[in-house]
Amino acid sequence: MNSQGPQERSITEAAADWAVRLQAGGLSPSAQAELAQWQEADPRHGQALAFARQTWDALADLRLDPELGCASPRRKAHEPAAAQPQARPHRRRRLPRLASAVTLVLVVALGWLQGPQALVYLQADYLTGKGEVRTVHLADGSTVELDSASAIRLDFSSEQRTVQLLAGSAVFDVAPMAGEERRPFIVQSAGGQTRALGTRFLVTRENQQQAWVGVLQHSVAVSLDSPAQSGPSERVLQEGQSARYDPQAGVVALDGLDLQRATSWRRGVLVFDRQPLAVVIERLNRYRPGRVVLSSNDLAQRQVSGVFPLDMLDTALDTLTRELQVQRFDLAGVSLIY
Repeated sequence: MNSQGPQERSITEAAADWAVRLQAGGLSPSAQAELAQWQEADPRHGQALAFARQTWDALADLRLDPELGCASPRRKAHEPAAAQPQARPHRRRRLPRLASAVTLVLVVALGWLQGPQALVYLQADYLTGKGEVRTVHLADGSTVELDSASAIRLDFSSEQRTVQLLAGSAVFDVAPMAGEERRPFIVQSAGGQTRALGTRFLVTRENQQQAWVGVLQHSVAVSLDSPAQSGPSERVLQEGQSARYDPQAGVVALDGLDLQRATSWRRGVLVFDRQPLAVVIERLNRYRPGRVVLSSNDLAQRQVSGVFPLDMLDTALDTLTRELQVQRFDLAGVSLIY
């Protein structure tokens, strides 16, 4: 395995980082402009920041020892002050990394992001938990292989067979339009749809406005629900081809994507070849309990190669930290790599 491409931090992690920076003191003019731009980019950003700052305030009585990486208990009222070690102000400069981790723990644990996830659970007809891979057999003879933390909703009518991918990834093996079955098979997700022109394809929902499609067999037609701001709004993909779509860039071909590697979860492994550590960690977060967080963009850009069995991901995390020669700090289900 070797180690270096940046990936945007999650809203939760970015909000925690801003909360820590705000608590540490006044922001420079450029940092204030950056924060304002980040908040304006998405209404969820301001909500997440407010929640993170409230969480920080709730930690006001918590004291951390940066060297030990753990919380030290508050002094009881009857204990003499002399029994406590003297404060060492210079240590506070070393605190932000751990403080950010603690903030993240509570943001995740208290569930600021659980609202959307709860809605998915309510809407879904079939779903999988973290680390679970499941095959669903549909009434028309089609099958759907659901990746970890994925969800679908069915809407079969006399006009068409529609499946909504609400979260995660799924491989669709479609019963063809033949005999009495004349309804088209369509997968809707993230403001676009994929119409089966053949048999087997993959759809991965990346966020509310972006997804990508890969064709494992035959072909599909991918289109946006509304015209793209730039680029094509529809595209036909042949076997082995893939494309990502969003309302800004349209339907854009993904050249060189290895679909066998992208669907390695079907074979019980995750395969990475010179991938940014941020990409690897994001994938691991989909399959193992808790959450792994990276401390810096420099670390996130380090490249990683490896094959990790899905049932040994804790071992994979140990291997990553050892081979990359980095440290790991675990607290309440969150692991900070720094």
